[in-house]
Amino acid sequence: MTEKFFQLKSFITYWLDAVDAHSLHSPFFYRFYTQVVLSKESNPTFNRIEEIRNALLTDKRILIVSDLGSGSQVLKKNSRSINDIARTSLSQKHFSRIYARLTSYFQCKTIFELGTSFGINTLYLSTSAGSTITTFEGSPEIASMARQSFEAANGTNIRMVIGNLDDTLHQQVQSVDQIDLAFMDANHRSEPTLRYFECLIQKMNEQSIVIVDDIHYSTEMESAWNELKQHKRVRASADLYRCGILFFDPSLNNQHVVLQY
Repeated sequence: MTEKFFQLKSFITYWLDAVDAHSLHSPFFYRFYTQVVLSKESNPTFNRIEEIRNALLTDKRILIVSDLGSGSQVLKKNSRSINDIARTSLSQKHFSRIYARLTSYFQCKTIFELGTSFGINTLYLSTSAGSTITTFEGSPEIASMARQSFEAANGTNIRMVIGNLDDTLHQQVQSVDQIDLAFMDANHRSEPTLRYFECLIQKMNEQSIVIVDDIHYSTEMESAWNELKQHKRVRASADLYRCGILFFDPSLNNQHVVLQY
């Protein structure tokens, strides 16, 4: 099965399974869906972040990219234009804003982001009051562009770690007391995704949250997502097709929902 056919098939399955607010009997997921996912609440900083995104989408300069993940399904060469990388790798604006609202709603303070890219999601995650973000990027060339994004948005609560996650993640996890939220968008393969999750969960508590990007990107990623949902510490999950969100609070009692979006 080709990846494109798989993605079409998985989207049809998602579309058939997804429910709206009227079908949510869980008070927790009803509030999460209506106040985080569907909310139109904005932040003045969002406009500045979108200006940076738009500048990246029109920047035709060429980067020689060191790609340590699974690689792009669209861009196969190491020599890529900035606008092409932005077009194919950046989250859509409405998902970036969900991530920002989620961090604020759950008052996440210590945030780990696996996969910086050009730093757009990083900046959205950094809008939560009192938060600090440690973001990991494997490509020095991409990291340099992300730094420019952080400077343009005055992202002073962001710390970037450059290098292979296999070499950098464990030490950084051990350096913090807890992780309130982790955003996983670094390696679209099953084995590394599961391994990085096991590393992160060492510093997670019952109120922590994990966002896994591109859960239906490939058969590998969908398999990893299904395995993560069954993890002994995961108590609930939300599938928004583009991403999946994992919760650890025992009071949620193994609820797994597919939400229309």
